[in-house]
Amino acid sequence: MKHTNLESKLETLANTALVPSLSSIQRGIEREALRIQPSGKIAKTSHPKGVGHPLTHNSITTDFSESLLEFITPVSTSAEQTLSQLRDLQKYTLANMGDEMLWPMSMPCFIEDQDDIVLAQFGNSNIGKMKTLYREGLKNRYGSMMQAIAGVHFNMSFPDAFWDALKATEQNQDTLQDFISNKYLGLIRNFKRELWLISYLFGASPALCRSFLQGKESDLPFEASGKGTLYLAKGTALRLGDLGYTNSAQSSLKVMYNSLPEYVKGLQTAIRCRSDLYESIDDYRASEPKQLNKNILQIENEFYSPIRPKRNANPQETPTQALARGGIEYIEIRALDVNPFSDTGISLEQIRFLDVFLTYCLLKDSPEMSWDEQQVSDKNLQSVISTGRDTETQLQQGDSAVSVEAWAKSIFSDLIKVASLFDKAHGNNAYSDTIATLAAWVDNSDETFSGKLVAALGAQSADSSEQALDLAKQYKEEHLQRAYQFYQEAELNAQAAQSFIDEQAICQSDELTLKAFLQDYFEKA
Repeated sequence: MKHTNLESKLETLANTALVPSLSSIQRGIEREALRIQPSGKIAKTSHPKGVGHPLTHNSITTDFSESLLEFITPVSTSAEQTLSQLRDLQKYTLANMGDEMLWPMSMPCFIEDQDDIVLAQFGNSNIGKMKTLYREGLKNRYGSMMQAIAGVHFNMSFPDAFWDALKATEQNQDTLQDFISNKYLGLIRNFKRELWLISYLFGASPALCRSFLQGKESDLPFEASGKGTLYLAKGTALRLGDLGYTNSAQSSLKVMYNSLPEYVKGLQTAIRCRSDLYESIDDYRASEPKQLNKNILQIENEFYSPIRPKRNANPQETPTQALARGGIEYIEIRALDVNPFSDTGISLEQIRFLDVFLTYCLLKDSPEMSWDEQQVSDKNLQSVISTGRDTETQLQQGDSAVSVEAWAKSIFSDLIKVASLFDKAHGNNAYSDTIATLAAWVDNSDETFSGKLVAALGAQSADSSEQALDLAKQYKEEHLQRAYQFYQEAELNAQAAQSFIDEQAICQSDELTLKAFLQDYFEKA
């Protein structure tokens, strides 16, 4: 039997320092969760004061709307520890939320009016006002409903020992940082090619509340359940589709991933080019601004991508300036729905799968990706979003058509080989067991997250909101009864108090008007 390039590479790496280094992969998770009233409607209260200031707290903040909490874990090499941190942060926040709960789904609860979605407030400092004005711009460009969608972001980096071993094995002559950046870009290209598999396995938004459409028509093959639920019988992740957290206005942006200068140039062009679409919306120079500026992107964060190359930025540095200065440091996966079957929104099983899948994407050959190929990968994703649990759904792979089932099985045949390296690094079979379990989901799509959610809808003729509300109550009770696992309550109290002190210090350090501050910011961007 002829070995593939990946198999040959894995055999070469099997006895190098790369294998033990896999136990030192660094991860961080950002989990978003909508605050809801006991009735299941969106909360209209302000960010819970008891948990700290959203501008300066490192672990508990808000995302785009005031009711959309975001929990951020520190970097850790232990997946179990990361989940313990998430549980503690959620327990602490729930204890400061009165009778409110955390919505355990990506697509939002019943929202009567878009005005119920209050923009996140970050205080009176210039940077705080800038954050809120950015969100005002998002509302005026794309509508408020998008700002109530929740997701999970998975940040990951490989340790130095991994890179040293891989570079030596490949006898690569680039500088170490150039080697790392190029390998991460290869990972990103392969991830984009096979992103549809993430949607198939972990898509957990096959249904939405009719109120989300706000009276708009959709040509998706929706079926109805209960009083107001619309769902796709074979769908997976509406959050990643045209109705979800996407921006069709950005479809003209040709951001490419074949080299770091190319990627940086693509994004920087977008934040400097005016857009006719937003010309009529007043920007920061007006007396009552409704957006930061009139460019295609107000800032780089507005670029919606399921995966991003990242580097920790210095003060006053934009994300692309940080990348241009120091190269890629880690990657951020933004394609995960909130897992409603986990109290943390993401499970240990998912983390292990992502460890294996991302390593596979990095080690596998990754030819350059044309703009046309990016469009094909997006079309494949949209097909899986709509009908992917029909595993005979056809996807385009190169010049050929291939079924979801056939392509997925091909990928899993490689993933099991990569998983064996992780087993060796950790001294157990946990990774191989995980890959074997998820591989079986290809034969039975009812085992996927979306499959379980749709089955429950069909069996009960229920609303998805009833499922979610029951889980929200269950998870709140469990969190409040569970003892802290990583943090101490006193430690979290101290962090909350310090965040208010830090926010005041930022306010007092402001020397410019907001208009002058923003002008200076954009001149340097």
